[in-house]
Amino acid sequence: MSEIPEELAEARHSIDNLDAALIHLLAERFKITQRVGTLKARMDLPPADPGREADQVRRLRAMAQDAELDPEFAEKVVTFIMTEVVRHHEQIRDEGRLT
Repeated sequence: MSEIPEELAEARHSIDNLDAALIHLLAERFKITQRVGTLKARMDLPPADPGREADQVRRLRAMAQDAELDPEFAEKVVTFIMTEVVRHHEQIRDEGRLT
C-alpha cells in the first residue's frame, strides 16, 4: 500500500478528533437526559413530550440550515437521538415500578 498523502492524513486526523468530540458530547447529553428521565419518573410525567420534541426538531432544522448542513439529515440524527432518550425514559419509569 502506498503512503497516504500528508493532506489526506491531516484531514483524517481532524475527522478522528471531531468523531471523538461527538462521542463525548453524546455521552454528556445522555447523562443529562438520564437525569431528566429520573425526574420525569419521580414526578409521574410521561417519558415522551411530543410538543417539546417537535419544537426541538424545528429549532435544530433551522440551526442546520444556518450551518449549511442538510436539515433532513439533521432531523434524522436528532430524531434518532430523541427516540433513544424516550426509550431510556421508559426504562427508567418501568424500573421504578418494579421496586
